[in-house]
Amino acid sequence: MTPIARLSGASLGSRVTDMDLAVSPQSCVVFVGKNGAGKSTVLQLLAGLLAPTRGSAELSGRPIGELGERQRAGLAAWLPQRPQVEGTLTAREVVGLARFRFDEGMEASSRVAEAHLAHVGARHLTDQRLDSMSGGEAQRVLLAALRAQEAPLLLVDEPANHLDPLAQVHTYQALGELWHNEGATLCLVTHDLRLCQLLGPAERVLVVGVAAGRITWQLPLSAPELPLELEHLYGVPFAPSESPGGLGIAVDRLEPARP
Repeated sequence: MTPIARLSGASLGSRVTDMDLAVSPQSCVVFVGKNGAGKSTVLQLLAGLLAPTRGSAELSGRPIGELGERQRAGLAAWLPQRPQVEGTLTAREVVGLARFRFDEGMEASSRVAEAHLAHVGARHLTDQRLDSMSGGEAQRVLLAALRAQEAPLLLVDEPANHLDPLAQVHTYQALGELWHNEGATLCLVTHDLRLCQLLGPAERVLVVGVAAGRITWQLPLSAPELPLELEHLYGVPFAPSESPGGLGIAVDRLEPARP
């Protein structure tokens, strides 16, 4: 089976070095690692937003550099950590713009946008401007836009780090629905693997550790050795997955701050 996305010996300065990665269709891959490890750069290489200085990047077996903007949009959808979206746009307009690759008029795009907003529980935000929304509301709109693009590969960078706990849960549940129930391929950057347990079966979620621009290990979310690998990666202890707060920082094993 042809990978939906692939990096082969890809390098980009010191940010990514000789990286080999094959993402299978309808899989879920979660990248973890310290800030500056190269996780977001990997997603940008897969989205075609950055080009490797050495090696190659492919989408559906084709070099990304040979694809036009609409072709890339038909293969991969990108939700960055800090989306650059004009705040004066309404939710309907934001989601409708995600349909740019389709040959359809504004009226058709608007109807699709309204349907996707309703699906994520944001129908009431349809005519509201993005800059008047809370963080959780805006994220629902952006998730609707991600769906509206109808790309098989979803590249999502820290989608919930700025949200309150309930909004975090809703965000990961929505991404899990896209992956597990609707057959999308999901590549996600996060620091909180506890939330990744909301995506779907833990044995099918592949966690990839990244350090200094390289992949250091790959393990299922259900692997019993995962907490120890996370401890080596981040330099702090992690709780076992079966314990309370599993896959979170084991605070009881940290040295207290000195007075």
